[in-house]
Amino acid sequence: MCLLTACGGSDDKGPVEPPLAAYPDYTDVVLLGGGTSVVDASHSGHGFSTPAPNLTEAELAAHLVGDLHFETRFTTAPNEAHPELDGLGPVFNNADCNACHQRDGRPSTIKGEATPRKLGSDAGLFARISLARSEACTEPTAANDYCAPVPVPGFGTQMFHRGVLKARPDWQHNNFVGQADIWLAWQTHTFTYPDGREVVLSKPVFHFSNAYDAPEDIAASALGQANVQAGLRNGMPVFGLGLLELIPEADILALADEMDVDQDGISGRPNWVYDAVKARDGDARPVSLGRFGWKANTPSVRVQSLGALRGDIGITNPLFPQESVAGTPLHEDYLARTGYVDTGEDQQGAPEADQSFSDLVVFYAETLGVPARRNAEDSDVREGARLFAQLGCHRCHSPSFTTATSEQLGGVDAPAALLSQVIYPFTDMLLHDMGEGLADGRDDFLANGREWKTRPLWGIGLTQTVNPSACFLHDGRACTLEEAVLWHGGEAQASRDTFAALVLQERAQLLAFLRSL
Repeated sequence: MCLLTACGGSDDKGPVEPPLAAYPDYTDVVLLGGGTSVVDASHSGHGFSTPAPNLTEAELAAHLVGDLHFETRFTTAPNEAHPELDGLGPVFNNADCNACHQRDGRPSTIKGEATPRKLGSDAGLFARISLARSEACTEPTAANDYCAPVPVPGFGTQMFHRGVLKARPDWQHNNFVGQADIWLAWQTHTFTYPDGREVVLSKPVFHFSNAYDAPEDIAASALGQANVQAGLRNGMPVFGLGLLELIPEADILALADEMDVDQDGISGRPNWVYDAVKARDGDARPVSLGRFGWKANTPSVRVQSLGALRGDIGITNPLFPQESVAGTPLHEDYLARTGYVDTGEDQQGAPEADQSFSDLVVFYAETLGVPARRNAEDSDVREGARLFAQLGCHRCHSPSFTTATSEQLGGVDAPAALLSQVIYPFTDMLLHDMGEGLADGRDDFLANGREWKTRPLWGIGLTQTVNPSACFLHDGRACTLEEAVLWHGGEAQASRDTFAALVLQERAQLLAFLRSL
């Protein structure tokens, strides 16, 4: 959930002028994605949307079909004229992948005032929900459902605030409303640097109302109970995902230091999560290293992509063949009341998205190119690279990995274009305690409510070139890189404080380095 999640501490409280040799080895790197790096699109609004340039002709063709699938906007069932498009919902968050990943980047953030505003179709935000566990889950087993989030009865683990026509029993008053309404307001406070400069920081606060099981009184709804944990989620970029999945597991685990043995204040740890691909293939222990999502709660691009297709949009697929809300009173009532054929199956009894559609949309997400750096030779950018290391940010935003030489992606052989690539994602793929200021209090497999996965920084400087309205962090609270840095706490507190103590020019240099990525 963090942008610069978990930069490490440092004893250095002021600038130190090093010899040239002290510049870190990533200072001059331009091709962040190795052979998948895209140079000629890096300054455009489509800087995240270019296929990896080293794909074969056949792979490029598959990628482009996957691109069309990624942008497919689904409709309510039944759609007799275009049955390939039907199956939306009946409750959902958005109607197509692009809505939450605009131009393959972050969605627009609609910031407002302290007065709550109802969340609609104009933002990529949604809410994760679950019940608090009676005790911490530390070892995933079949008996404890592999430490998966506990569904809210009648709602599940994701709050769907939009619905199709007549989704709810009270549709005459709540047409196109999903399980409940989400109301969003913004709280602000001022951060003051030691030099007196001020920055206004804001964060969203939200509440639910108009729940389908108790429209008049949220306290009477299953959604309104004291043991419900809820947190907002912002869409994130989808380029470079295949490369991240191909980072050898051993290389990630080598960076973990859960007990902070080296006493540097950094204690990154892996999240071990349920793996639907392993479960499908009959693995006796379907658990894998979490790599994707704000809390590293999904193990592969396939699980992430097809889980979102079924969850965010309501389109069932071979990996997730049941509706997200199957068996809930809302879904059962919808089917009985409308007679619509929206059980999650098409007329042949197959999932709404077939195997080919599913494979190609996953392949698209795996094979988008990584934008190359810009302005790497600029003197301020180079000084920023030195400061990034001096502040210890590299301890969690680990600069470089080499992808596997032979591996599978979600059970399918990886394209050669992604193998043996030296990449610079600037992430350790681990969970870190980011402090109370960023906490949402919601557990997700082994991740607790204060922990978030270190976000990759590659492409971060193009975020608002791709979408000028995009913002950062798990709930879109930071609309500048400076704000994102200032929200860091917990394991990153020392680095944040050292950043704040820099003189204005040095702070600008660090931010210039980030914008070059």
